[in-house]
Amino acid sequence: MRSRAHQAITDPETAADTAGSSRGPRRSVGRLPMWAAVLLLAALVLLATAGSLMIGARPLSPATTWEGLFHPVPGNGDHDVVQSRIPRTLTGLLIGLALGLAGAGIQGITRNPLGDPGILGVNAGAALGVVAGIAVFDVSSTGGRIVSALIGAAVASVAVYAIAASGRGGATPVKLAIAGAALSVALFGVMRGLLLLSSQTLEEFRHWQVGNLTTASLGQIGQVLPFIVVGAVVLLAGGRVFNLFAMGDDVAASLGLPVGLARIVTSVAVVLLCGAATALVGPIAFVGLLVPHAVRAMVGSNYHRILWLSALGGPVIVLLADTIGRVILLPSEVAVGVMTAVLGAPLLIAILRTGRQVEL
Repeated sequence: MRSRAHQAITDPETAADTAGSSRGPRRSVGRLPMWAAVLLLAALVLLATAGSLMIGARPLSPATTWEGLFHPVPGNGDHDVVQSRIPRTLTGLLIGLALGLAGAGIQGITRNPLGDPGILGVNAGAALGVVAGIAVFDVSSTGGRIVSALIGAAVASVAVYAIAASGRGGATPVKLAIAGAALSVALFGVMRGLLLLSSQTLEEFRHWQVGNLTTASLGQIGQVLPFIVVGAVVLLAGGRVFNLFAMGDDVAASLGLPVGLARIVTSVAVVLLCGAATALVGPIAFVGLLVPHAVRAMVGSNYHRILWLSALGGPVIVLLADTIGRVILLPSEVAVGVMTAVLGAPLLIAILRTGRQVEL
């Protein structure tokens, strides 16, 4: 029988599956096989999608929702409500996929269980890029916001990594988290300064900054879709790369992985996902942090599984938060960016209290 060390070198996927087993059999309690986890999350995505279409200030029955989707009658008020909710629901599905997958990618790249687009400065960079585009270059189109957000997210990502990599020890997980938090504060400070200089920029940014699914149209979704598809394909194909990252750079390099190039490619994919999502709906917190942790609690530490299941889990969280936000303070609505923080914090605490999935 091969030793665990030899297995880790020659079979990184199997080693990822069995990571942490030395702490005893308690850690495997509650783990699901991949097929069961996929079925569970797929069912939750369908339920969340149905709830997003049916629930709101004007609740609708399943039959009415079905008719409004596939056989809408012009002038029928209920059918019009269903049609108006379609872009919002599609936006939630797309943004949830992007943020859940980006969170898993960031945690894999940095080997940091606190990795998140918000914590590591990516959201702050994208938001500053959008504000600077509006204030300095008078950007008003979705396409312009996408470019501005992508540039801002990319610059912030490079800056965080450069700051963390300087000094002794290189870019350790702790240094990345500290650098990301510090840079986020600085970038948000610059952003607020730009907003104070222009009341018009402040007005355009006011609703966008809390994360809102209501403003996106089908045309705008189509504009961000290519960026999200490219980023998603790169990350979903990188399960083995992330499993090698988890063993450390030296081991990954000894197995033939070009570590620097792989980290750059996967980082670009994360920037595409975060930048496009932020440009469309504004910064949304906690999704990228919560979803990978929940997935690890279900299936373990193999990134082949984590990435795919995070892409399914993200839409569930975003649509659930958005649906609850519609009805919790009727007749007003609470923006999805607020609700993900309200729901995400206790859920993450509950997951972490189980003590089963904190390692990468």
